[in-house]
Amino acid sequence: MAFSYILLLILTGIMGVHNVIVVSDVSVKAGGSITIPCLYPLQYRNHVKYLCEGKYFLPCKIVVKTNQEKSSSEKFSIYDDMDQSTFTVTIKDLTDKDTHYWCAVEIKNKLDVRQYFQLSVTTGMPSLYVNQQEMMAMEGGSVTVLCHQKYPKVTKWCRLGTSCVADESGSLDGTPVSINASVPDVFSVTMSELRPESSGWYLCSTKDFQMPVHITVHEFISATTPTVSPDTLGTLSTTLQHSDLVTSNEQHTAKPVNSTIVSTGEDILQNEAGLNSSLKVIGLITTLLLLLFVGPTAFYGWKIIRRNQTKHEEPDITAGSQTGSASEVPYATIIHNQHVAAQKKQNLPEESVTYSTIVMKDRVQQI
Repeated sequence: MAFSYILLLILTGIMGVHNVIVVSDVSVKAGGSITIPCLYPLQYRNHVKYLCEGKYFLPCKIVVKTNQEKSSSEKFSIYDDMDQSTFTVTIKDLTDKDTHYWCAVEIKNKLDVRQYFQLSVTTGMPSLYVNQQEMMAMEGGSVTVLCHQKYPKVTKWCRLGTSCVADESGSLDGTPVSINASVPDVFSVTMSELRPESSGWYLCSTKDFQMPVHITVHEFISATTPTVSPDTLGTLSTTLQHSDLVTSNEQHTAKPVNSTIVSTGEDILQNEAGLNSSLKVIGLITTLLLLLFVGPTAFYGWKIIRRNQTKHEEPDITAGSQTGSASEVPYATIIHNQHVAAQKKQNLPEESVTYSTIVMKDRVQQI
């Protein structure tokens, strides 16, 4: 039985068990979570991928598949990025029992293609970790990754499935890489002159452990570009949603993804219409306030001017008043003195003098 099992392992190795590329050992903290990338050949793009738990492949237990996306306990999740030929598996609520796993691809009528990886769960600080597993940058820019290591070791920066850089400077697939190990227990990696082709999975790597890091490079969009097509926005939204990766409660915390809002011409017209309506309401309120203030002021001023005109129109008279009973009417008698004097000079009889009597009923009543 044991011999046949060993023979089967040898045969499966010859038939391409190493076609899936994955990390070998990852140090993680208990209670946290980790995302592991599994790189597969292009010919398996439309095949079902899955994560299998167990030290040995044949008796291992399938915990999640791409045609079901999540397990019943939601401890495991999987996502297949066909553009990158990579499927990722995420394991949450890590315990010391979460140790042996297999990344695998279903092959009809043949043995499945798979690769083994191991998790080293610790209650203290992991031997190798990063601040965040998911990082983003713009085309032409740069990104810096801090690889923390518990013990001073020689660390390399690798791209999953290709080559590594161990010196102070180098390049990966045409992208310049600089490494700074001057700070104790921290291995700083800077990638510059980024291109969209630089997007992918990278590894902080030591002799014993690897820590995967995903870098997404977005194409530079000119300010003169009017809009982004709905198909592009949908693809970007889906990619960012599945790139929200968390590696632990403390050290491995994925940063939230910023979303881009594209305003259309219709939105701008609606905003302008709302602004015009607000200005009209403000103008109407201002007019009402002016009317409320100016109206009473004008009426009060008119009253004062009217009162002054009434005083100036009163004649300069010599008046005599008579007071009688309540039923008697007061009179004022005006004597033209100059005209009487002229009559006397001409020796005219006094009877020819003209008298005038003015009855001022309304004026007396007002006084």
